[in-house]
Amino acid sequence: MELTHLWGILFISLHAMVPITLAAIGETIEESAGLFNIGLEGILLFGALAGALGAQASGSALVGLLTGMGVGALIGLVFGTISTSLRGSQLISGVGINLLALGFVALMLSVMGAPGFHSVAREVQVPLIPLGVGNLSPLVPITVAVAIGVWWLLRRTQLGIWIRAVGENPAAADVAGIRVNRVRLGAAVAAGVLAGLAGAYLSIDWFGAVTKEITAGRGFIALAIVVFSGLNPLLALLGGFIFGFFDGLATWVATYPGIKDIIPWQFVAMMPYVVTLAVVAGMIGRVRFPSALGVPYLRE
Repeated sequence: MELTHLWGILFISLHAMVPITLAAIGETIEESAGLFNIGLEGILLFGALAGALGAQASGSALVGLLTGMGVGALIGLVFGTISTSLRGSQLISGVGINLLALGFVALMLSVMGAPGFHSVAREVQVPLIPLGVGNLSPLVPITVAVAIGVWWLLRRTQLGIWIRAVGENPAAADVAGIRVNRVRLGAAVAAGVLAGLAGAYLSIDWFGAVTKEITAGRGFIALAIVVFSGLNPLLALLGGFIFGFFDGLATWVATYPGIKDIIPWQFVAMMPYVVTLAVVAGMIGRVRFPSALGVPYLRE
């Protein structure tokens, strides 16, 4: 294999890693606090649409990213409120987010004049960093920094102790003076911000367009990566790269002359998902999650 192909696979892998990892790290924060949100797929979709609209309306990729993050924060706030103050079902709320996003994004794309597809102008997309051997999105090093920062937050700070305490034993945390539902609500908003950023990255950075299938199950893969990581953001980064590597390898195999004629593209396209799920399957039963995960807290 030529060196140029290796560089190509590496850069595709790093770019494919970003949305999975950001969403998984956000969910790691949320689950550490005792909430679980299976609506990541929906937040990614909302973030992708909002990011594209924000970038085009303002003429700025940065505003587009911030718009995606803001929409993600709003959805996280709604989910957190339902899960804490209203003590609603977190499972049903997450499913509702996914279904709403599927319908709303498809409707908006139809209203915008191109059913199922909307292209984002190159001038409002995130500018790439030229490195000589390829172009790198600035979101790649930011994702690595976020993983390290969140690991430090959860393992080395007072706030991290509070987050893990309300997920493990909310009653004891309440007795210690920690506002359980407030911490959980903050964790839900933080998770929404990162998932919204991941969605905006898809539309105004990596793909340069919005489609109703743009997420391609990445929200659900992010949930699988959370299981693989055991709520460790650094392992979530590793899991995201594993998915990204096989995604990049699949893209290379599907386009490389000679190989693409031997291996069906349908088989190649499912490689990253099969490999990721196989890795996660090996971790099931070995990972311990917070005792109060998914259990609403009612102060007596």
